[in-house]
Amino acid sequence: MHPRDLAYILAGVAMSPVILRKSRGDWPARLGRTEALGPVAPGRLGRVLLHAVSVGEVNALRSLVPRLAREAEVVVSVTTDTGIARARALFAGDAPLATVVRYPLDFSWSVRRFLDAVRPDAVGLVELELWPGFLDACRARSIPVGVINGRLSERSFRGYHRFRRVVSPMFRSLAFAGVQDEAYAERFEAMGVKPTDCLLTGSMKWDAADPDAARNHAFVRTAAALAEELGIDRSRPLIVAGSTAEGEEKLLHETLVSLEQSGRVVPGTQLACAPRQTTRFDEAAAGLPGCVRRSARTPGAPGSTRFLLDTIGELRALYALADVVVLGRSFAPLYGSDPIEPAALGKATLIGPNVKDFEHAVGALERGRALRRVTREAIGGELASILSDPHGARAMGERGIACVRDHQGASERHAELLLSLLRAGSVADGGATRSGALAGVTP
Repeated sequence: MHPRDLAYILAGVAMSPVILRKSRGDWPARLGRTEALGPVAPGRLGRVLLHAVSVGEVNALRSLVPRLAREAEVVVSVTTDTGIARARALFAGDAPLATVVRYPLDFSWSVRRFLDAVRPDAVGLVELELWPGFLDACRARSIPVGVINGRLSERSFRGYHRFRRVVSPMFRSLAFAGVQDEAYAERFEAMGVKPTDCLLTGSMKWDAADPDAARNHAFVRTAAALAEELGIDRSRPLIVAGSTAEGEEKLLHETLVSLEQSGRVVPGTQLACAPRQTTRFDEAAAGLPGCVRRSARTPGAPGSTRFLLDTIGELRALYALADVVVLGRSFAPLYGSDPIEPAALGKATLIGPNVKDFEHAVGALERGRALRRVTREAIGGELASILSDPHGARAMGERGIACVRDHQGASERHAELLLSLLRAGSVADGGATRSGALAGVTP
């Protein structure tokens, strides 16, 4: 047994009260028992494994997977149950673009079984998910590993840097790190990635958003069906709050009640909330008195004004129905939510003051006057201002679409980095050499 395995076991025992409180299944796959894949089909460059932790990272792959699938076989591994479901919906349908599998726990035997079954020729870790057992096993098999859509938040950097002597070898082992902005690049380099292998590639989340969705008839029908099935009145204003956290549903409900009582918004203005965590659905419903829950699959009574999206994979369609979007996890003491999707749909968007995990995207949209950052105290006035000025709201939304278009292209850059690893077939110390894999790549 590797000493690392013993450390994992002891940590698991210590954390067992927390682990047992969460419902987890699919244990054979978590322990690396994945159905074996056959040889790579003739004419393909090789097999690329993309690892995405959860729903957010999976969504970021929407443009990259089809691009890679034109030249290589693609496997998408995911950690969480909700992420697995989302990946299957996106990539494993009637005309599958990728094989979707569960990412294993980092025990040496789990990783060994997993790699024996999947047999990747290159690996792309979405954003940052470094596990020493997995990286060691890839290095032993001469499988190059790179980070795509790389981000390293300030708080994560502080945690890694505290144990720099231990974790730096993992960063140094990377074939490349394709990162979203300069601040992330500085942190990756401080952790050990060579400056020549740390490449500014932008964020794939801009690519995953579709600024032409309003002209996509199938998507428009999907959104209309969601409104009908919930009982949303399309003739009345609708505020959509996405990825909400504890207390934010109640904040918005009470703010809207106050605005109606003061006559600052029209009576019957609607509010729909979509909590970030599935475990919060019942708590969120309590913050929206009398709400219609999507999971009930029945429309609310005529005149219903509070709605709860307690399902997975429908937030984009709900955003499409909004007159104004409020992004959650930004009024609670957390780190914000992704503003790109509502901006791409042309929606006037508000976000709270806590946005550390999305500073780059929020900053870009703020500079483009496509998003406003507001406090808890100011949220009511901003909602009333936007709802009373449809022309201004449309202009704000149009600026959001333009900003999204300006920032797209990262998926193609990441695809070229990964495909270059397959084309090169040259690996040294677990990472592709500049003269081999990354030569000629110009993000």
